[in-house]
Amino acid sequence: MRVLILTHRVPFPQNGGYPIVVGNTIKGLVNHGHQVSLISININKHNDRAQTRDELLDHIRYTEYKIDTRITVAEFFSNLFTTNAYKINKYHDQAFEKILIKDIQENHYDIIQFEGLFVAPYLSAIRKATKARLVFRSHNIEHQVWHKLAQQKSDPIKRWFLHQIAKRVKRYELGLLNQFDGILVFTGQDEHTMTNLGNKTPICVLPIGVELGKYKPDYSRSQFPSMFFLGSLDWLPNKEGIEWFLDNFHKEIVDGDINARFYLAGNNIPEEYDEYDAMGKVFIQGELDDALEFINSRSIMIVPLLSGGGMRVKIIEGMAMQKCIISTSIGAEGILAEHGKNIIIANNADEFYKAMLQCISNEDYCKQIGQNARKLIEELHDVDHITGRLIHFYQSILN
Repeated sequence: MRVLILTHRVPFPQNGGYPIVVGNTIKGLVNHGHQVSLISININKHNDRAQTRDELLDHIRYTEYKIDTRITVAEFFSNLFTTNAYKINKYHDQAFEKILIKDIQENHYDIIQFEGLFVAPYLSAIRKATKARLVFRSHNIEHQVWHKLAQQKSDPIKRWFLHQIAKRVKRYELGLLNQFDGILVFTGQDEHTMTNLGNKTPICVLPIGVELGKYKPDYSRSQFPSMFFLGSLDWLPNKEGIEWFLDNFHKEIVDGDINARFYLAGNNIPEEYDEYDAMGKVFIQGELDDALEFINSRSIMIVPLLSGGGMRVKIIEGMAMQKCIISTSIGAEGILAEHGKNIIIANNADEFYKAMLQCISNEDYCKQIGQNARKLIEELHDVDHITGRLIHFYQSILN
């Protein structure tokens, strides 16, 4: 098959959830003998990042186009009095659309896959230009993310504003239902939500797949006890979750009973987070050159998500690296893990506190949780198996 993947950001380097999912999907398709093209929007904030050329580019056709999605103050306030979906319209660029349609008309794709909501504004033009089957991958039920964020806010103005965003995004998402030929979701929960919202398009639950050979845990290089959080803080649920965690446990880590170092790493960590740094106790590391080496060198992964959706790539990677993971139920959503066997679920401050004390005092317990986690990933998240299911879904909608 000839497959076009359309993304709203450049998936290189593959150091975050979205790039890892896109990259592994492409690798799987290429390894199964299919021809893959990738067209990416390069949004302004990623323009200046130095990148090492990814070897995947040697096996695909790749095009990127730079657009500026920043919202001016005037646009922000004018948007308050419209029904436009928050920021989504900023991803629509007329010049890029012309380039995209020209490519589609010159190449006879069998499948065009839209990676997420922010490339959906091009659906109408693409539908008119091709007979290819159009597949939408929902990385989150986006309006649910905003709704959960609103629920967490005590400030009535912020809560109102986030609820307005949730309503607009929901309206936009509902308008997309039944406009594609196929839909991919990561979890059964998301499939259930879409069905309840009125979706009648063929839908496939396809968990995140990883290249197991990349994940080589080495306990001899892991610091015990140590805890860590790894995630991009330009995604609001990550920012909300880690701030909740630090507000509740920073003092306990620095001066209290949680006698373990805590490391915070990831993309787009605000400068003010340096205030959390505490010598010998709390380390704000920022963006990493080697995320897997960072994961390998720590022992307990913290995932304190209070909102969000879909499936968390970092938990899948942590499990593949045999990490003991303490997560909220929301963070572990869609992963067929079992509390106390291959993950630890903690949904409030008291449960988190008890889980951390148990883990930092019992290395053997942490190792057993991590080993069971790796077995789960081997059984359910091998990218080769996941790709086979994806190809079968493609063939079903083509036929």
